[in-house]
Amino acid sequence: MTLDKPAQGTNSEECAARVMETVPLVMRFIRSEMRAHNAAFLSIPQLRSLAFLNRNPGASLSDLADHLGVTSATASATIERLVQRSLVERYHHPQERRRIVLNLTDEGKYHLQQSQAHTRAQIAELLQGMTDEELSHIEESLVLLKNVFEQTEFNSQKQ
Repeated sequence: MTLDKPAQGTNSEECAARVMETVPLVMRFIRSEMRAHNAAFLSIPQLRSLAFLNRNPGASLSDLADHLGVTSATASATIERLVQRSLVERYHHPQERRRIVLNLTDEGKYHLQQSQAHTRAQIAELLQGMTDEELSHIEESLVLLKNVFEQTEFNSQKQ
């Protein structure tokens, strides 16, 4: 395994390229671990749906479809399977009868938390050989990156 070192004096273009190179690797690992933990029980779109609904209780079907990057029909089929397994509850919005509201059930929260805990443990195991200083650098960098993207998300929701 070769370790890439960050270049001194990196500009925003080089940093953006590194983000685009690194984030897919991390996400592929996370998806693989979450899927392995759930084996045949849940698909990646189902896990992503549970995670989205955990972060966005009361979200609509179209919100979920936008998040997954699929049609409303595809999101509806995914939710139907989760409802049948008692992981998600679906009901009509009290003021807007045509709007479907989605929430995790306690069982859905449990399965998501178990999968996330397993994946966190696998990531921690990978990071175990790093020094405290290296871990601190990663943590600081992730906080900065999260703040940039949360601000971008916040601004796009205001428009």
